[in-house]
Amino acid sequence: GYGISGGQGVIWICMPFVNEQHQTNAETWWGDTAATVAYCKRTVGDVCEQYGGDRANVFLAGFSRGAIACNYIGLHDDEIASLWRGFICHSHYEGVRPWPGSTPESAAERLKRLGRRPQFISHETIAPHESVERTREYLAKALPDGHFTFLALPFETHTDTWVLRDIPARKTLRDWFR
Repeated sequence: GYGISGGQGVIWICMPFVNEQHQTNAETWWGDTAATVAYCKRTVGDVCEQYGGDRANVFLAGFSRGAIACNYIGLHDDEIASLWRGFICHSHYEGVRPWPGSTPESAAERLKRLGRRPQFISHETIAPHESVERTREYLAKALPDGHFTFLALPFETHTDTWVLRDIPARKTLRDWFR
């Protein structure tokens, strides 16, 4: 959050995937999907109400499993999908390949809830089967009229720390976010 915002004008929430049975954070995939979705809806509402968040300017961002969850959780139903002004998905994307609970076809159905809201999609260069180009190809078929910005990062490391570096890629993301 700090890397994207520069620490100015943003309330950043880092929400877990919920393991409802054990009342803990789920360490793998989505935990209890319904509980995770419900927790997310409540938390966004509570933070906006209690801390002055602007409901018209809520973004959903994720790295790796969290990037996949931007659509899997963030577009799960009409109510949660309506919360977001835009999305930042770094390093993986739902629909490019199957993930637990998700197929390219089911991902395309959720993606319809995105409409014209923007997504910033970035990916490091780790392998041909995992790249921003694969995501671009998937989205050209799944949502050809979508509002997407793609950024291929010039390094191989699977990390979200690139947003803490003073590099052109971070400036591109910050400009998009503003």
